[in-house]
Amino acid sequence: MKNPEKRLQAPPSLWQSLRPLVREKRGKPTVAEEQLWQALRPRRTTRFKFRRQHAIDRFIVDFYCVRARLVVEVDGPIYQRSREADAERQAHLESLGVKVLRFTNDQVLGEMPMVMALIEEACAGG
Repeated sequence: MKNPEKRLQAPPSLWQSLRPLVREKRGKPTVAEEQLWQALRPRRTTRFKFRRQHAIDRFIVDFYCVRARLVVEVDGPIYQRSREADAERQAHLESLGVKVLRFTNDQVLGEMPMVMALIEEACAGG
């Protein structure tokens, strides 16, 4: 396959139904997502470019770095109720060759230097 990222994209028929949700999520980020996006925004504090609310296969991930094949998820209070579904989602993404990092809202809001250091390390292949 010429473009290995092509297989990670949502199929066109599915993208049509995901697109409005992606736009909504981009327009209404959580406080933690917005703060992390400001840090990740095209190469502000890391040398890697991230996309936000990016569709991979049938899932919408919070942040995705194509070059590092890295998903960064910010888990809010709902995560406590959806652990099993999130574990299945993460396993599926990892089966596609994507690494997944998860942070809680509290980590993003209170420990940003540590969060950014872990993201940078993961992007660099660590």
